Amino acid sequence: MGINLVIAVTDGDWFEMLRRQPDLGEVNFWAPSAANFRALQPGELFLFKLHAPRNFIVGGGIFAYANALPCSLAWEAFGVANGARSAREMRARIAKYRRAAPDDRSDFAIGCRILTQPFFLDEADWIPVPDSWSPTIVSFKTYNTADVDGLALWEAVNDRLSRRPVAGLAEDQARFGAPHLIRPRLGQGAFRVLVTDIYERRCAVTRERTLPALEAAHIRPYGDGGVHEARNGLLLRRDIHSLFDAGYVTVTPELHFEVSRRIKEEFENGRDYYALHGRLIRAPEDTSLSPDPDALIWHNDHCFRE
Repeated sequence: MGINLVIAVTDGDWFEMLRRQPDLGEVNFWAPSAANFRALQPGELFLFKLHAPRNFIVGGGIFAYANALPCSLAWEAFGVANGARSAREMRARIAKYRRAAPDDRSDFAIGCRILTQPFFLDEADWIPVPDSWSPTIVSFKTYNTADVDGLALWEAVNDRLSRRPVAGLAEDQARFGAPHLIRPRLGQGAFRVLVTDIYERRCAVTRERTLPALEAAHIRPYGDGGVHEARNGLLLRRDIHSLFDAGYVTVTPELHFEVSRRIKEEFENGRDYYALHGRLIRAPEDTSLSPDPDALIWHNDHCFRE
């Protein structure tokens, strides 16, 4: 079997804004509806084309993850990497596509297709769509490198990127030559979305499930050598996340929640937090995604205020 590629029709404003942003590590190719996206697996190519009559592929990225999110949280996770200058502009664009009533204040659920290592081609390098592309397609079409058109697309992308390398992408392709999966390099936004989902959108400690009140916490901060990966994450209620980052609470390698005595000593408070002391947190069902014991040890040794 070959590697799948998707060609998706892009919003022109989305493309024009993002192509001018320097050093983007990830983008959210969103859809105005929350429909599931299962055409690709992580590491396959997601390409985007302009609306007809400009039938050209103008960029792409490595597919990392897909899910549905309220548009407000998609903005919090990705900001301008959503292809809009503000949350208000993004929501207005979604409302237009959904033909929402002027007084509709819904926090629209949208489909998020998260791409890492994005690239935007110069106009001279735009790639014509294959002859098999139909003008009636309004969303996307899947190709495979085991087929003639799919392989031609892979080779065309490789050719363009060899002229203008993209960090983490062109060198991998040059090393392996033939079509292959490329490991997505998750950014902050993808990390947040992934951690939110693997914890089933519930706080690992309290089981709170009010989504706007939850945040993805790095166990070992990115600035201290941590990585944007599932095993370095915990989904926590906002107040607990703040205490975790400040070292007033921690999680042991055995996954027990611990609260520092310093909350009481310094703030003469903390009754609600002490009631959680010793609780076994709820880790992801997939044990391969459970918190990394080494990262938890690091937090206990370097952050926790005993």
